[in-house]
Amino acid sequence: SHGGSWTMASVGSAIRAACIAVQEEAARRAIADQRSPVFGASIDGVMWEEGRLRRRGDTAPGQAYGDIAASAGAPIEANASASRDPDIASRYSMHAFGAVFAEVAVDPDVGTIRVRRALGTYGAGRIVNPRLAASQCTGGMVGGIGMALMERTVLDQRDGRPVNAHMADYLVPVNLDIANIEAHFVDEVDPHVNALGVKGLGEIALVGMAPAIANAVYHATGIRVRTLPIRIEDMIA
Repeated sequence: SHGGSWTMASVGSAIRAACIAVQEEAARRAIADQRSPVFGASIDGVMWEEGRLRRRGDTAPGQAYGDIAASAGAPIEANASASRDPDIASRYSMHAFGAVFAEVAVDPDVGTIRVRRALGTYGAGRIVNPRLAASQCTGGMVGGIGMALMERTVLDQRDGRPVNAHMADYLVPVNLDIANIEAHFVDEVDPHVNALGVKGLGEIALVGMAPAIANAVYHATGIRVRTLPIRIEDMIA
């Protein structure tokens, strides 16, 4: 969801900053500890590699996180925060981007519309969880099919209440409405958006599908429909 990916961008960046601060504090503890193999080194003269602290250029095993904490005799703690420079935000776009392509079949006799296949390609910075992100986008594309062809709230003109406010009458896509749908991601490295390079992946998964279907319907029939959902009546009027 957008909430999940934006949480990764904000909270995740703060957690990254805190982890770096803990690393620095652990290094300071180690170089001050006479029992440590890096004792006496400068903070710039040590490095973390594969979970171990060692002197730069040294091939010795070094010292693991657990050993440093055990030697210190107390938890190693640090606080940190992360925020975006307002000047950076004013000079660069921070948005995710997407392009959606749809192929539809329109029955010339009865006006039914079927989405045969659809492809969405998204640029959303670093994709931390590819499987979850692909599921998010294909789910959004399925929702776009519903938006374009099925979903419509009918209001009672007497009191303004929806008369199809249940799943028996409110149409949504089911398996037979969904053909070949694919979601792909652009390998995007954005050094400005945040420390992790991640962006929100919520609305971008949904908003392109309905316009793509409407454009495909226009390409197939020459009929430009500007209200949703696109109905049979629009095709045979």
